[in-house]
Amino acid sequence: MSLLQLIIIATLQGFTEWLPISSSAHVLLASGYFGLEGHDELLINAVSNLGTLAAMLLYFRKDVASAIVGGFELVAAPVTRQPLSKGAHLALCIIVATPVALAVAAGYEKLLPEDLQATLRGPATVAGATIVFGALLWWADAKGGRERKEEDMTLLHAFLIGATQAIAAIIPGTSRSGITMTAARALGYERSEAARFAMLIGAPILAAAGLYGALGLMGEPAGGVVTLQDGMIVAGVAFITGLASIAALMAILQRMSFLPFVLYRFALGIALILMSPTIGLF
Repeated sequence: MSLLQLIIIATLQGFTEWLPISSSAHVLLASGYFGLEGHDELLINAVSNLGTLAAMLLYFRKDVASAIVGGFELVAAPVTRQPLSKGAHLALCIIVATPVALAVAAGYEKLLPEDLQATLRGPATVAGATIVFGALLWWADAKGGRERKEEDMTLLHAFLIGATQAIAAIIPGTSRSGITMTAARALGYERSEAARFAMLIGAPILAAAGLYGALGLMGEPAGGVVTLQDGMIVAGVAFITGLASIAALMAILQRMSFLPFVLYRFALGIALILMSPTIGLF
């Protein structure tokens, strides 16, 4: 692939990963346009997560540091028997939120037949998921005032929010960040808190996806369609655009609702339907 094509894909991945509009859908469409399909597209999409993960860890470095320290506190908790600190509570919520989605993501390529994978990553599925899950975000965001914060989060809520990531792992167009924000809003958490927790619990999934992509590219034959060097370029650009995306999202949610993202999803889904040669009108 050309350097320009890699930069375009990475920019899309970085800027859309943390917005509730589905990064996988945007990268899938751009990759398809450039002729990058199937396993190659999956690998370059996966490795780009290393960049967006690094952006999140940097932006929320205080929360991340608190959760790491809290993780050690959790290990010592059976001995100390002390009440959990805020950091330990956050670490526990992240741990509880992870297993279901991680198991589904790990089994996606091995357990699903290739023809089913191709169908799930096709334009009809992407368009439908973009619209349907956009509507769910609209409903969850508008259904009433919610003021819950992270310290109010129960382990059941953390589990339910985290488990929704499994849907995004299977169906492009869902948006991992979007569906977790939808679940958090539906459970009563304020917008900024919903977005922040959605990003933090995504760390283990993105780390696993990024490692899978990097290892996959390392195993690609020399002179292949995509290389590990291509993956590192994509990850680097995704880091820069991902950092800008997080800052933009948090600023927007301080001033308005998720409605602009919902409307964008509707427009994108309709455009995909109209432009698709298999399901569209043109």
